[in-house]
Amino acid sequence: MYRLLITSEGIVNKEVHIMREEIEKRYRKKQLICVILGVCIALILTGSIVNRRMKVVDAKVRRTQEKLAGEVFRFHVLANSDSEEDQALKLKVRDAVLAYMKSDMKDETTGEPSAEDTKQWAQRHLGDIEEKAGEIIREEGYSYGVKANVQVCHFPDKTYGDITFPEGDYEALRIEIGKAEGHNWWCVLYPNLCFMSTTCAVVSDEGKEELKEVLTDDEYEMVTATSDFKIKWFFFGGDAGKDQ
Repeated sequence: MYRLLITSEGIVNKEVHIMREEIEKRYRKKQLICVILGVCIALILTGSIVNRRMKVVDAKVRRTQEKLAGEVFRFHVLANSDSEEDQALKLKVRDAVLAYMKSDMKDETTGEPSAEDTKQWAQRHLGDIEEKAGEIIREEGYSYGVKANVQVCHFPDKTYGDITFPEGDYEALRIEIGKAEGHNWWCVLYPNLCFMSTTCAVVSDEGKEELKEVLTDDEYEMVTATSDFKIKWFFFGGDAGKDQ
């Protein structure tokens, strides 16, 4: 009888132990499910916040680009092809046109020209610009045609020295040499951010000051940022509506 009681008590204890383990397993399982659900909810909320913040940043970049587009006038030269000879010719055409513009605009304008002044000058002298470019082409022994136009061009993100302009549409003086199928060359005519030497791509302080005058502090910091400006605006920038 005593042995039976001991055996029965052992069975009961074992069943209680098994039940306790089962309860603990269920509890741990519920804890794990709660943790997983919590992580999922946190990821969803974080993704939503990041997505919303990136929309704010993208809107700010877009507004800055649109403002820049109204305050600058760019220069775009397309080579006939990607051959070394055609690429070298492109740079010689560039140099001749820039030298002509610098000399002639100084004679025609009083004071510091604006982006609109520079654009109007280019429109009035498209024929002269084509003639200057054509002279260089012929001097170098080529018979390519050349076209000059003032038009809206789409530019990718582009860095001039330590200034980066965001991707977007900008008005530009566009020169096409021959088939215009080669790599192109960009710069900014106003403010003057054009530099001849690609080995010394440094924008003048004067050009930076002219650019700073037409932008807000945040916008100027964006285009002169040494790191990704989107990262800074993501963490520290204000709401998109505050900058309008």
